[in-house]
Amino acid sequence: MSVPIRGLIFDMDGTIVDNMRYHDDAWEAWHAKYALPFDRPSFFGRTAGRTNPEIISEMFPDLSSEEIVARGMEKEALYVELYRPHVRAVSGLTDLMARAEAADVPMAVGTAAPNDNIAVVLDTLALRARFRTIVSPSQGFRGKPHPDMFLAAAERMGVAPAECVVFEDAPLGVEAARRAGMRAVAMLTMLKTPDFAAFDNVIAAVPTFADLDGRFAFRAG
Repeated sequence: MSVPIRGLIFDMDGTIVDNMRYHDDAWEAWHAKYALPFDRPSFFGRTAGRTNPEIISEMFPDLSSEEIVARGMEKEALYVELYRPHVRAVSGLTDLMARAEAADVPMAVGTAAPNDNIAVVLDTLALRARFRTIVSPSQGFRGKPHPDMFLAAAERMGVAPAECVVFEDAPLGVEAARRAGMRAVAMLTMLKTPDFAAFDNVIAAVPTFADLDGRFAFRAG
């Protein structure tokens, strides 16, 4: 690649861990509670990477912000109950992180997940301390496809956006990377390579980090 890689930014759900089906299970139960129709494939494509208030406010535009937050918490409680026993990093993640650390390349997380969900993944896997920064909507950022979180992650790492690579499993996340001026690796935990064909910033599409085969050449500084 002509532009060096000096920073890595990871989405969390569906990227660091292969957990999006558990989110879908929770959303399906939540929709049933409120007698709403639920179509898994279209829901993932429309919402993965957005915040719960952004998603729920479109379904219930007359609810107060407090009620919207409460309904989002209901969904997350369902998700945590379902997923907590199954937390496991996607294959090859820790090897990639070790290579980045050896090259003094900083890493960040940019996720739309609420703080409790971040803890379930990063603390269970003991990964939190290995990231230079963790950026989420709880800090006032908009969800994806807005580029806000990725741009903040790059700034906090002290790396130019063009020198960052984002790992993402969802089209809205890849679009956020594109808007931020960043290259992206599409993680095929939920979708297939053709689902990312429209994005000119995708430099690879792989099922796991192990499938990258060490193709990245990191450059520190």
